[in-house]
Amino acid sequence: MVNKNTIIEYMRQDSYHPLSYTDLMEVFGIQAEEEGKFSRVLGTLEKQGDIIKTRKKKYGLPEQMNLAKGVINLSQRGYGFIILDEPDTPDIFVYGRNLNGAMHHDKVLVRVYQQSNGNGESRRPEGEVVRVINRANKELVGTFERGRHSLQVIPDDSRQIYPITVSRTRKLKVNPGDKVLVSITSWPDKKGIAEGKILEVLGKKGQPGLDVQVVIKKHGLASEFPDSVVEEAVQASAQPVSESELRKRLDLRKVSMVTIDGEDAKDLDDAVSVEKIAGGYRLGVHIADVSHYVREDSKLDKEACKRGTSVYLINRVLPMLPPQLSNDICSLNAKQDRLALSCIMDIDQEGQVFNYEIRKSIINVKERMTYSDVNKILAGEDDGLKDRYRDYIDSFFLMKELADIIRAERMDRGMLDFDFPESKVIVDDNGVPIEIKRREQGDGEKLIEDFMIKANETVARHMYDQELPILYRVHENPDEDALVKLNHVLGVFGHQIKGRKIQPRLFQKILDDIKGRPEEQMISLMILRSMKHARYVPQALGHFGLASEYYCHFTSPIRRYPDLIVHRVLSLMLGHSISERKKASLTAKMTEYGEHSTLQEIKAEEAERELVSIKKAQYMEPFIGEEFTGKISSVLSFGFFVELPNTVEGLVHISSIVDDYYVFNDRNYTLAGNHTGRKFVIGDPVKVLLAKVDVNEAKIDFELIH
Repeated sequence: MVNKNTIIEYMRQDSYHPLSYTDLMEVFGIQAEEEGKFSRVLGTLEKQGDIIKTRKKKYGLPEQMNLAKGVINLSQRGYGFIILDEPDTPDIFVYGRNLNGAMHHDKVLVRVYQQSNGNGESRRPEGEVVRVINRANKELVGTFERGRHSLQVIPDDSRQIYPITVSRTRKLKVNPGDKVLVSITSWPDKKGIAEGKILEVLGKKGQPGLDVQVVIKKHGLASEFPDSVVEEAVQASAQPVSESELRKRLDLRKVSMVTIDGEDAKDLDDAVSVEKIAGGYRLGVHIADVSHYVREDSKLDKEACKRGTSVYLINRVLPMLPPQLSNDICSLNAKQDRLALSCIMDIDQEGQVFNYEIRKSIINVKERMTYSDVNKILAGEDDGLKDRYRDYIDSFFLMKELADIIRAERMDRGMLDFDFPESKVIVDDNGVPIEIKRREQGDGEKLIEDFMIKANETVARHMYDQELPILYRVHENPDEDALVKLNHVLGVFGHQIKGRKIQPRLFQKILDDIKGRPEEQMISLMILRSMKHARYVPQALGHFGLASEYYCHFTSPIRRYPDLIVHRVLSLMLGHSISERKKASLTAKMTEYGEHSTLQEIKAEEAERELVSIKKAQYMEPFIGEEFTGKISSVLSFGFFVELPNTVEGLVHISSIVDDYYVFNDRNYTLAGNHTGRKFVIGDPVKVLLAKVDVNEAKIDFELIH
């Protein structure tokens, strides 16, 4: 029977020209009894935007008609950028007038116009949305408002640029200003008019606990598991491992290994072991064998795929897998026999892997270590730890020794090493923030990161060599347009990215040069923003930020779906049960898996970041009217941001500085007074008064104390 791939491959031929339905039936020799199936396959391909039907009812590929497929990211200003499915292609800019009702994160078909700047040189490509293939948001969270002529819900996410017109409902009592969940019943048309129905009144602004609920609903995150999925998880975790399964596995239960995680972590998916060998070190990275319990196409698997990732909302986790698996049978709890996939690598003094094996294993973790305890041991602090962990002290120092070698090798090849201050929000039992502080990364955190990256690289290279279908974690080179903008900012501070071939080491040199300088944070952020977002695709396109040729995610299958996919394919390979038919079946699914997982990851990141910002605003609200000392973290045309020692940032708006008329200088990123000559420069210490806090918008306003 003709399938999707057969049709697409046929149309990719250079000699192909658009054919009608009847012509295609003839080409593929479709008999009357097969026509129904053929028609459905063709219809699915068209619906997904993989093929296009012209006005003359002929079929062809999008690229043959100057069309492309991708996900659109809207700006709150009303324009958008389309990230194309096709790897290594520049983003397509779309003006608001050409959105044609497309919403943030929708999958769209775009007509591409290659623009010229008048000198014959091409500019960034622009386009017009022709059709929305898949709507990303069927529900939105917003504020209910009574307009002059209609009732509306204004979406909380400013990138959802269309207000939703709603009707008053008898079942729900809703008042202006209420936070509501609205279902879209009529998608935006070319004029941007959308309609919807209020499903739920979440509560009034400022209501305790509303913030987390709003973030969950706003980002379309799943908070509860269906009963059928929980039931399947209970059954999977209760099933004993057969003797025949154990005999197939490498028995590593006598190997000394530990887990190292945060104090409050419950889903422990990686254990490590290190020993000295002739020629270097033997590093074992042992990962929970989640694919043994979560079978392909089971209810558990479909739910995990739908979620894509676990989401960490400060003191609450929305896990990818039910706790019966994530915190129990799949978690590498100490002193318990657990099934694992082990990547055992022999590494030389230069940090190169000179031998490795990847095996299904059975392990027994000896100790459940925390980052803070390992950090204290490596720093020489005692706290009774040396006596308690005396059997492992030498092992921790050996780990540190190897991790330093691995990191040095990555730095030598040009890995980007950003040093952004991260926030740690501490809340009470009611979710009220009681402390905001800087999250410190110690040697314990670094060595686990180094070991996981090394295992991910080794597995990715292995899978590539075996020509197996998996999801790679790719980070593509910055595009030219982003580089031009970045160089404009860098030039202000005497730096420039030069060279025909854009390499990570060119960026890392700048990061090294600005280390400890006032502009470090701003330039680091600009460099990061010039980069593309890392994503999951079936092609090994390399990872720019890690300066890695082959990279995948293998080490966190409890909390990331792409890792589970890699495990599933690895297990089939190790069990010698990956037929050509199975390989083709997996290959056909990978692009879709990758797109969905990338989108779910972005959603999770945005939700986590938004909640941290809200909690920062909540924490600062009681301090309105108080004075603080901070430093200027960035200067813009409308004012400057001040960062406090606890990582909280607030804006000093230019209109609030009343001693002079200040002008923004984009040549050196300063604000200078016309008469006094007073300047505000990145890195300057300043005293500010907390003037205003808007918890709903997560905005903090400072005023300068002269």
